[in-house]
Amino acid sequence: MTDLTPGFQGRRRAVDDRVPPGQYLTDDFPVLSAGPTPSVKTDRWTFTVTSETGERRVWTWDEFAALPHETPTVDIHCVTRWSKLDTTWRGVSADTLLAGLETQADYVVVHSFDGYTTNLPFRDITDGRAWVATGYDGRPLHAEHGGPARFLVPHLYFWKSAKWVSGITLHTEDRPGFWERAGYHDYGDPWLEQRYQAGF
Repeated sequence: MTDLTPGFQGRRRAVDDRVPPGQYLTDDFPVLSAGPTPSVKTDRWTFTVTSETGERRVWTWDEFAALPHETPTVDIHCVTRWSKLDTTWRGVSADTLLAGLETQADYVVVHSFDGYTTNLPFRDITDGRAWVATGYDGRPLHAEHGGPARFLVPHLYFWKSAKWVSGITLHTEDRPGFWERAGYHDYGDPWLEQRYQAGF
């Protein structure tokens, strides 16, 4: 198994420049979910990528563990206004999962074992901007934080980083997910305070 760390070097921005407007810093890791925490056993866990043409790639837990892993350190921002800096994760880049896949998709939907979904532009999960994370802070990811695996898209509000992830489907059109259908912003950029759709 190979451990890779993205090559982002140089001086970090000052803390004030790393906290989006309307957010406050926390040292805790608040637990927020749309429903109860499911029990997802690794011996039954799979992750599936399905293209818009129906092509499927499926990994078991052991097969997924054998893929190249990275250890990104990122800032995360919740729509409920907390931000946590310098969080360290371990997971597989979405680029690795999509490598060599023929697709014309512009959007993806992330799926979770509890039925939760969230939508993203395809470009927002490529070029080293998204991972399927199985570890946090040097340990296996706890169930309350989405373990055994969650999606990690740190440049968007954290509801886009779906917990208990089971796969992604690729689409040529946008398909809003659970919170987006309930009035949350379709994109969710914390720097633009894109919390809710117009009218909510």
